Amino acid sequence: MLLSTFSFAIMNALVKFLIDYSTFQLVFFRSLGSLFITYGFLKSQKIDMLGNQKKLLIFRGLAGVISMILFFWGIHYINIGSAVTLRYVAPIFAGILAVFFLGEIIKPIQWIFFITSFIGVFFIKNYDPSGSNFGVLLVLLAAFFSAINYIIISKIGRKDHPVVVVHYFMIISTVTGGIGSLFFWIKPNFLDLLLLISLGIFGYFGQLFMTKAFQNAEAHMVAPFKYVEVLFTLMFGFFVLKESYDFYQFLGTFLVILGLVLNVLYKSKRIIK
Repeated sequence: MLLSTFSFAIMNALVKFLIDYSTFQLVFFRSLGSLFITYGFLKSQKIDMLGNQKKLLIFRGLAGVISMILFFWGIHYINIGSAVTLRYVAPIFAGILAVFFLGEIIKPIQWIFFITSFIGVFFIKNYDPSGSNFGVLLVLLAAFFSAINYIIISKIGRKDHPVVVVHYFMIISTVTGGIGSLFFWIKPNFLDLLLLISLGIFGYFGQLFMTKAFQNAEAHMVAPFKYVEVLFTLMFGFFVLKESYDFYQFLGTFLVILGLVLNVLYKSKRIIK
């Protein structure tokens, strides 16, 4: 999960750096680069690319590409650090969805944790320098579809190879991004082309390591480590992209992560008992 977070943080910074290109173009290059890697790996290892749970794999790919489009679109409007933090309310949405699809129960104290995180969302929304409510909405919608991803990946479990799961996602994302790019194409220079291609490389390893983490360990054990992505991304945003953050943004980030970590620890304690 730590390898995943670092890879995603680099990808996030690159997306923000390449923000002059259309969202569909960013999705296309991020997915195409990963698709070549997943295809080559599955081919060399002689792993069935169609997988065992085709419907779930397709649904995971669809939810994934919707989340990616919304997140990349949202980055156009707000700071990358704010965007990544807001996307991390996905576990809250996942917890609520798990009530309906996995039969889990949310205890009253967990709602306090959720409220704490949403107070953090309020601070980020109101103190991000962009002041873009639309950008915040886009990223929160991306978080909701990420939550659907978590539920589907949990359903898939170990019945499909993690690279097969990523491969389906990349196929659907490449096709979607490619079709959208036909209408919003901006010709990149050579340097930008290399950076666009690298989106797929870092995105692939981020996705692969995250999928392997959730497939090989209980979610409550690995999920807290994913929040390190916020720290990595804030560092890239501040030192590389020269973004500015104030006290209330940091407070909002702290509250979002605090609520999520407390919820994970509480669930872990219940499971251990």
